[in-house]
Amino acid sequence: MLQFSDFFTAHWTILWASFGLALVMGMVVNKTNFCTMGAVSDWVNMGDQGRLRAWLLAATTALLGVIVLEALGVFELQTTLPPYRANAFDAVANSYQFPWGRFVLGGLLFGVGMTLASGCGNKTLIRIGGGNLKSIFVFVVVGVIAYYMVDPYKQLESGTWYQNYFDPWLKHLSFTVSAAQQDLGSLVRGNEGLPVTTLRLIIGLMIGVVMLFLIFRSADFRGSFDNILSGLVIGLAVIAAWYITSKTVVNVGDSNVSLSSFYLDQWDLVMGSDVGKPQNGSTNLQPTSFTFISPIGQVYGYVMSGLNKTFLTFGVMSVFGVIAGSLLWAVFSRGFRLEWFASFKDFITHLIGAVLMGFGGVLGLGCTIGQAISGVSSLALGSFLAFIFIVIGSAATMKIQLWIMMRE
Repeated sequence: MLQFSDFFTAHWTILWASFGLALVMGMVVNKTNFCTMGAVSDWVNMGDQGRLRAWLLAATTALLGVIVLEALGVFELQTTLPPYRANAFDAVANSYQFPWGRFVLGGLLFGVGMTLASGCGNKTLIRIGGGNLKSIFVFVVVGVIAYYMVDPYKQLESGTWYQNYFDPWLKHLSFTVSAAQQDLGSLVRGNEGLPVTTLRLIIGLMIGVVMLFLIFRSADFRGSFDNILSGLVIGLAVIAAWYITSKTVVNVGDSNVSLSSFYLDQWDLVMGSDVGKPQNGSTNLQPTSFTFISPIGQVYGYVMSGLNKTFLTFGVMSVFGVIAGSLLWAVFSRGFRLEWFASFKDFITHLIGAVLMGFGGVLGLGCTIGQAISGVSSLALGSFLAFIFIVIGSAATMKIQLWIMMRE
């Protein structure tokens, strides 16, 4: 447990930890050329599964770490940002609903978008650090859409785009489930049986062992230092982020309280004023790990605030950290290169891709890192579903692009 005597020290510890972990991720991803879109491209177009196995290794490492730590009682990811495990509650029907539609649609849109925009949210940040000006354009478009889709600082009086334009019909694309949470352990358990943490451990170990066998059965992969390094580092960074944001507490009297609980219940009693109070801390201070679409939207809000420190979040600092890490490696390796759009067609393609990534990443509750690694580590069914449809959307787009190129 990371215990602090005052809120601000605890909060800034999380912020700087986020930046530090993301900095390492940015350097490693740039060095190893870890790329989820590239992983799908290698697999679909050349039959090379090296980077795909690295992606799966990252997800498996994070999954095994989370389910073991939960089983040991170190932390439990009941409420998180995004709410990976949470099912929607239908007050009219008095039942929990699994919103499969948003994961399918979001995954497909994101998969198509990242292919057109030359990379996912994480790769966009890596490319910015490497000098790619096209990715700055993608970053801005994604940021604006993500901001208005989720309203991360609760400032939009008219509601979010998701609430106004998507939720009214997407909520019908769901089915009733017996559990409040959608992780595989909760769904298998229902209302009776073994403790849910035990079921998560059993299911997670089964998935993890199978995945490790499939990943390392390839001699080429076992001999690839870069692929193994990137998979392990990203997976461990996701675990570290869950730990830090779950276990950082503020000592109040004789008890320790989480930052989100302090924000809701203790702030007025202890702090005396709202000076320095984080924006929408009841949500933004919940346990979280790495994801990049919604945080890019948070960066947009932070900039629009005039760089107000109360708008800094784990997500904002992680975005800055990845860019900084990528820049450091690009300068060190002499790989920094300025790049702009090759043509007007290239510009339009990236614009469409950025729009689809912005909408898809929010609808699917995450990106190739957020859902396929951080979300999968929680065993959330929606994360597996989004992961699958991101790959389907990306692979289908590549096949169509190849077909068009052959016709031309």
